[in-house]
Amino acid sequence: MPDRSSIAVVIPALNEALRLRGVVEGALAECPTVIVIDDGSDDGTADTIADLPVTLIRHERRMGKGASLRTGFAEALRRGVTGVVTMDGDGQHAASDIPRLLDAARYHPRHIVIGARLRKREQQPTYRRLANEFGDWGIAWGTGYRIADTQSGQRYYPAEVLALGDVPGEDFVYEAQILISAARTLGTRCVSVPIESRYACVHASDDPEQQFRASHFKPLRDFSRITSHIVGQVVAHGGMLEVYRRIRANPPLIHDPDGEFAAYPSAQPAKTR
Repeated sequence: MPDRSSIAVVIPALNEALRLRGVVEGALAECPTVIVIDDGSDDGTADTIADLPVTLIRHERRMGKGASLRTGFAEALRRGVTGVVTMDGDGQHAASDIPRLLDAARYHPRHIVIGARLRKREQQPTYRRLANEFGDWGIAWGTGYRIADTQSGQRYYPAEVLALGDVPGEDFVYEAQILISAARTLGTRCVSVPIESRYACVHASDDPEQQFRASHFKPLRDFSRITSHIVGQVVAHGGMLEVYRRIRANPPLIHDPDGEFAAYPSAQPAKTR
């Protein structure tokens, strides 16, 4: 079962000099093993954490988020971890949510745990919320069940998912594909843990804690890539009517011990696949 001593926190970073140090310090407060992948940054990203007790791996050139995650997963598996928590390096994920992800992982063994941005959703731009909902529905066609916030980068992956060696896709497509590959190859489901939406922009506030660089995720470009990737797989896989029935029968699974999201559609018991 996952605990702080048996997992690693993997943080991909591309030009994250603004916030990376705070992200890493927060992660170290929750877990002693932190792996940072500097994906060819040119803003001194690596220098900001040079004195911290982390494993830093540098790509000589930009290879994309998918490649960074593969690099981090390989290093984590080499260390014999039971699982990995991923966080983005821009400060939009709170390390204080890590214990809640691990609690969900203990309650739902062999599940991928997703930090779903369900709290303070009014902070999320309308176009992003609609795009996320569209993406959730699209990925459901690949997994055969619905997931709350498939685009969130704060996740817990069990070791058996990390070891999937043939997950295709680059950049953000990889994060979508690993959910599909885990479902089809291992029968792995996802459970979502409500976390806070944090969407302040780098120039939107005088408070350093609310300053973030502009997102690397470009909704039109990246959703087009994800959608075309998934559509091709779904059509090739066939059995679309049966997949639709499974999607309808399996609403998002939310780990919500306090009942805060009891009105969410997932409050209905999820049926087995």
